Amino acid sequence: MNNIVGTILALALVAGGQSAVKPNFSGEWKVNLAKSDFGPLPPPSAMSRTITHDEPALTIVEAQRSDMGDQNTTRKYVTDGTETSFTANGAVVKGSAVWSENTLVVVSKVDAIGATFNDMMSLSADGKALTSKVHITSPQGEVDLTVVFDRQ
Repeated sequence: MNNIVGTILALALVAGGQSAVKPNFSGEWKVNLAKSDFGPLPPPSAMSRTITHDEPALTIVEAQRSDMGDQNTTRKYVTDGTETSFTANGAVVKGSAVWSENTLVVVSKVDAIGATFNDMMSLSADGKALTSKVHITSPQGEVDLTVVFDRQ
């Protein structure tokens, strides 16, 4: 009888652990401008992300080309909510990342310009599309963007 109870308990733990598996965002991603919505902001002409995700470490290397020129940033986060900091375009950025079910909520604050970026990242069921729903708060107001990336 103890073996049956032990087996049931072990199976329950395995099943519970499987539901806790989080998406892995690692890969090469290219913006899909047709599926993205930049709201009132002009869209970039090109944008890509190279993501290295080794839970809980997350590194996003982003390259963007627009009428304002080329921008390249490297952002590093820890998905347990630990605050990190990095420099982007000459400004210090404080960031954190936490899971909300299968969505990664990445918050980046740039005190020098008074801006906060809340990026809710999720993967499509087939893992071929990465969607970033970004809410930007700044002294100029608030903006919502949806940026869809295709796996390369």
